[in-house]
Amino acid sequence: MTTPQRPSRARRRLATLAVATCALASLILPGTASAAPDPVVAPDVAASGTEDVSSSDNISLLANVPDLGAFTGTNSDLAFQDDYAFLGSYDGFSVYDISRPRHPELVSQVLCYGPQNDISVSGDLLFLSVDLSLSDDSCSASSLSATNESAWEGVRVFDISDIRNPRYVAAVETPCGSHTHTLVPERRNVYVYVSSYGPNANYPDCQPPHDGISVVKVPRHAPERAELASFDLLFPDGGFPGSDRGSATSGCHDITAYPALDLAAGACMGDGILMDISDPAAPRVIDQVTDADHFAFWHSATFSQDGRKVVFTDELGGGIGATCNEETGPEFGADGIYHIRGRGDGRHLDFQGYFKIPRHQADTENCVAHNGSLIPARGRDIMVQAWYQGGLSVVDFTDSSDPVEIAHFDRGPVNPDELAFGGTWSIYYYNGHIYSNGQAGFDVLRIDDRRTDSARHVRLDELNAQTQPTYR
Repeated sequence: MTTPQRPSRARRRLATLAVATCALASLILPGTASAAPDPVVAPDVAASGTEDVSSSDNISLLANVPDLGAFTGTNSDLAFQDDYAFLGSYDGFSVYDISRPRHPELVSQVLCYGPQNDISVSGDLLFLSVDLSLSDDSCSASSLSATNESAWEGVRVFDISDIRNPRYVAAVETPCGSHTHTLVPERRNVYVYVSSYGPNANYPDCQPPHDGISVVKVPRHAPERAELASFDLLFPDGGFPGSDRGSATSGCHDITAYPALDLAAGACMGDGILMDISDPAAPRVIDQVTDADHFAFWHSATFSQDGRKVVFTDELGGGIGATCNEETGPEFGADGIYHIRGRGDGRHLDFQGYFKIPRHQADTENCVAHNGSLIPARGRDIMVQAWYQGGLSVVDFTDSSDPVEIAHFDRGPVNPDELAFGGTWSIYYYNGHIYSNGQAGFDVLRIDDRRTDSARHVRLDELNAQTQPTYR
């Protein structure tokens, strides 16, 4: 286990250090087979550790790593680079070698407390989001009341040029912390769009109305000079004011950028937005939509390959509610599919239809639309998506008004007797396989379907689902 030392004193917007890792000999995991937890190889779904697994015939579980080392906290997001998967956890992050997808091997693990530790990578840099007030910006920090002016939350930056020994190189404090973040990479700099929300007049570092996003600039060759470049106002009118069904807007939850098209789509609590990011340092809103009757909380966004569609997700129940049952129905806690019409600043979002998994889940299962990514099949719009205890769903939204599920994998309830948190947080397709980070550990799955087979020929060097690539 690697425990990086703290960069410097909390409250500085920029904190740097030449990091010397704190080597606790009994905890270091250098990535050798003897130090890493042995993966559970699953030739069929029955090997996943539960008797309640259900799945379609065209999807199979290849491996499950239930023990993620010393981490005991919630498992969160995923990122990929070359033959490595980067797994976020409230406790820190892990790096797995996935060159043999049936046998993922732990390479390194960094203990660095900071919920949610939303994670992404670009070149030699790794980024973590911290959305909890901490005593300082070090990896050993403890939680602190948000009413305390000395509290810190924001973005941490690591150097991963040595994948076995990541180094903590910078920390940038941001208003209201960083719930999630989105990379807009350039040759010299990486721009980080920081999504956060929940202002309160009693929070010195998170004052209302907070109707925008923080933009952090990180020089690639001098990441220790990372800085908060601006706070960009996105909702001069205050955004959606809230309703009996929908959340009021006070910032964004998640943003997906499509740098090749100079576009980004923001899921911002009570609003869905389309942005022009031709100047990555100054994103501009060009359209804004609401759905007060059906969307409770705009959570995330995914573009189609051609950038002419956006799938927004609704996190009804905040990710902890049982919202995939018959009582909730098919149009709440669902995906909303929009087409992008027009040109230039005249582009706008045009609603087409909803998608929700067609299987009712138990009232003891937290279930709602969550993080997913495209499966880059030729000539079709297909994505794989996490639904917490609803498992994973592969949906074909080529016909936006009539999206259909074409595959699923579902472990069943964590606790059949009472509502308990569990399930899959993030599900992404990368270089021929589906990878999941969830409370059952790290999963590797494979889909075999004529509608998705062409995607196997698409190879990427890097994937952050919130920075949409141009698939080739």
